[in-house]
Amino acid sequence: MTNSYAGLDDAGVAITAARAGADVVRTMYGQRLTRIDKGAGDFATAADVEAEKSILGVIHAARPDDAVLGEEGGQQGAAEAARQWLVDPLCGTLNYAIGNMLVAVNVALRGGAAAVADPFSGEVFFTDGETAWVRHEGADAQLAPTSATHLVDVNLDPPFPSAPGFRAVDLLARHRFVERFRPRVVSTTLALAWVAAGKRAAYVTDGGDLSGSVHFAAGIALCQAAGCVVTGIDGDPIGQAGRGLVVAADGETHRLLMSIIRS
Repeated sequence: MTNSYAGLDDAGVAITAARAGADVVRTMYGQRLTRIDKGAGDFATAADVEAEKSILGVIHAARPDDAVLGEEGGQQGAAEAARQWLVDPLCGTLNYAIGNMLVAVNVALRGGAAAVADPFSGEVFFTDGETAWVRHEGADAQLAPTSATHLVDVNLDPPFPSAPGFRAVDLLARHRFVERFRPRVVSTTLALAWVAAGKRAAYVTDGGDLSGSVHFAAGIALCQAAGCVVTGIDGDPIGQAGRGLVVAADGETHRLLMSIIRS
C-alpha cells in the first residue's frame, strides 16, 4: 500500500495531522460525549481521544521512527528521542464540552515544525521552524504580529504555582494594565496563535516550564517563528528553569507587561 504521507516535510506532517484531529473535533461537536475524569476538575471527552488517534495515525504513517507524547495516550517511543512530536488533540475541552467553539488542535515537533488548527474557522497556523503562516481556504499568508488590537489574553485556569508573588488575575485590576490593554479570557492556546497572527497583542499565563508542554509547544513555536517576544513571567528565556509565559507581539508591549508584572 502506498504511503500518501511519505513525501511530506515536517511542516506538512504537522499540518496534515492537525487537520485530521480538527476534522474529528468538528464532526463530534454537539454530541453527548462521555467524559473521562482526570482528577482536580480536569477531564477529557471521547472527542479528545478520537482526535488524538487520528493525529497519531498520520504521524506514525509519515514518521514511523519518531517518538510521540500525546495528552491522552502518553509517551510512545523513547522520551529522550531526538525527534519527538507533542500532541494536544483538543485544547479547550471544557469550552468544547459546553458548546463553545474556542478550541485548538496542537501538533509540534520538539524544536521544529508545528501546527495549530482551528476546527471551526478552518484556519491552520503553522511553521517550519523558521517562518510562520496561516492556511485558509487553500491560500497561505505569512503571519504578522501586531499589538494594534490592544487585546491581551490572560489565562486564569489553575494551577497557580507562582502565587502569591504573581497571580495572572491581579493584572486585570492594575490601572496601568487597563489603561493600555483590554483583557480577554479565551481558555485555549488558540490565543497564542492569535498573537502570532496579529489578532491579540499578547498572552500571559502562569505555570512551570511550558516549552515542552503538549498544550503550549505548538503555539510557542508559531510565536517564535513569527517574531513575537517570548519569555517566562520573570522575563527570562523559556526553558527548564522557566515559569509561565509572556508572549507579546512586539518589544514595547512586552516591556510594558513585564513592568506591570514586576510592580
